[in-house]
Amino acid sequence: MPTTPSSNPAEALRLIKPSVLAQGAYTLAAPQAVRKLNQNEAPEDLDATLKTAILSRVAARPWHRYPEFAPRSLVDRLASHYGWDPEGLLVGNGSNELIQATMSVVVDRDDVVVAPAPTFSLYRLLAAVHGARYVGVPFGKNFAYDVPRLVETVTRERAKVLVLNTPNNPTGSAVTRRDVESALQATTGLVICDEAYVEFGGESAIPLLAEYPRLVVLRTFSKALGLAGLRFGVALTHPAMAREITKAKLPYNVNVMTLEAAEVVLDHAGAIQDRVAGICATRDQLIRDLRTLPGLTVYDSAANFCIIRCSAVPARVVFERLFEDYGILIRDVSAGVDLAECLRISVGTPEDMAAILAALRTILGETT
Repeated sequence: MPTTPSSNPAEALRLIKPSVLAQGAYTLAAPQAVRKLNQNEAPEDLDATLKTAILSRVAARPWHRYPEFAPRSLVDRLASHYGWDPEGLLVGNGSNELIQATMSVVVDRDDVVVAPAPTFSLYRLLAAVHGARYVGVPFGKNFAYDVPRLVETVTRERAKVLVLNTPNNPTGSAVTRRDVESALQATTGLVICDEAYVEFGGESAIPLLAEYPRLVVLRTFSKALGLAGLRFGVALTHPAMAREITKAKLPYNVNVMTLEAAEVVLDHAGAIQDRVAGICATRDQLIRDLRTLPGLTVYDSAANFCIIRCSAVPARVVFERLFEDYGILIRDVSAGVDLAECLRISVGTPEDMAAILAALRTILGETT
């Protein structure tokens, strides 16, 4: 029988920073569903031949040895792939680890972090963990980025960090490279461009790295490249900044299977790009089809998901009916800033999209 913990943890909890106690943890309930469209994952698994190639390479490696402390051959390949200096490139256990490492070496108590609102909640959580103040800046009409307002807020608040998720999660909004450069020119703090979804749309800020040492660009293999289950991310920045961020990364942070998987995916980048083009075409068709349904406002998206706002039927009712009656799991984001009655739909297979359209047509049609 497991030992029962004390019923009074107050003695331990008094040691936790108040800013942490005040935060909720990053969590997501993920019940089993017939069609899972809630986490912006790739709609289809890696091809079986690629999985076999990965497993074969992993089997040939010694498992009783640590992976490379800095996987030089992979870093060199990534540098070529992204067109950036390998000394300014870091790999991590998903881009989330690199977000955490970057924030850890820059953000101190009472600093200010500015980001669009709504955006990926991990930035707000990590700002609080470090005792910083987080300031969210609303989007403009139809969730368009308001870069002048972001810059004005950074200046007014003397913010140390500006976060630009592009395309943004959950809105699908993207900034242009010129927008990023104007923000860098008008501010003096760190600018983080989180490009987790950039393969699906928008412009990358990577070409700006050569001129702006205060820029960090984050990429992930979880979305377009289909490795969400293996966790692999990349940070690109000035080599001097990379050396400092490295100090906050855990040693041997990427396991041998993930390292080999990244190599194999890079070997087949062309085929994966073709699959990304198919996902974008499916997204665009989904948005067109959703706009034919009554009681919905559908927003443009540069990512592999889109936002709908419900008016005829409450969003929570639509969410629950989709899951309970049709086995379709999407994301209820209606509690977010300016997201009242909004739901987020990940782009799945064409069959997934046909199923959700048919379900929504029934659910919404019952009220007309």
